[in-house]
Amino acid sequence: MKKIKWTDVRLVLMIGLLAFLYSFSSKRNEERKLLKTEVKFAGENMPFVTDEMVNNLLIQNFSSVTTIRKDKVDLNRLERELDDHEMIADAQVYATVDGTLKALVTQKTPIARVSNESSSYYIDYEGNKMPLSDNFSARVPLVFGKINEENRKGLTEVFQKIHDDDFLKKNITGAKILESGSLLMTNRNYDYGILFGKPINVDKKFNNYKAFFQHAMKDTLIGEYKMINLKFTQQVVCTK
Repeated sequence: MKKIKWTDVRLVLMIGLLAFLYSFSSKRNEERKLLKTEVKFAGENMPFVTDEMVNNLLIQNFSSVTTIRKDKVDLNRLERELDDHEMIADAQVYATVDGTLKALVTQKTPIARVSNESSSYYIDYEGNKMPLSDNFSARVPLVFGKINEENRKGLTEVFQKIHDDDFLKKNITGAKILESGSLLMTNRNYDYGILFGKPINVDKKFNNYKAFFQHAMKDTLIGEYKMINLKFTQQVVCTK
């Protein structure tokens, strides 16, 4: 007759007990009701979307967050609903052990505000339309004219460069899209216009402009200019 190894029996019993406790704990955890929601925002502090707006989206299908059982929450669906919001770029939703429904929200980043006869809206960092907000107004260049599929990619690159560069972000205040497709920009502190030309060779043109600005500040002539022409990438043409 085979001898029973009590160490093996104890091991099997311990594994069974742990499995039972884990299953029991998981079951109780799933059946718990949520106690509250918590919203955090990632990235730049631009309150296009408020905590209240996100909370409403999270619990819009329930009378109250405290009526929701954790195992009944479809986190993927909640994330999709937040992602579909016209001001939100990305959302991550999860429920914690203590009964908190948490959402980490990344808002869209506007890089320009477009104004024309028919509408007014932002262009976000991806080049897509983004509506204006009643909660917050972004400090971005004001663009007059129409953005279409033909010029969208080039213009998005231009305003991305402005957004990402501290000097350009402070200096460039607006732009007009001319019939030729060229851009005529305005600056914050001086009366001259900046004829950027078509949205090509963007890095080279902006580097030329920054070099011109540093030089003009040194010889104090900057206030005398009426137009700074960046169309020619090999030189900057200034008109008084």
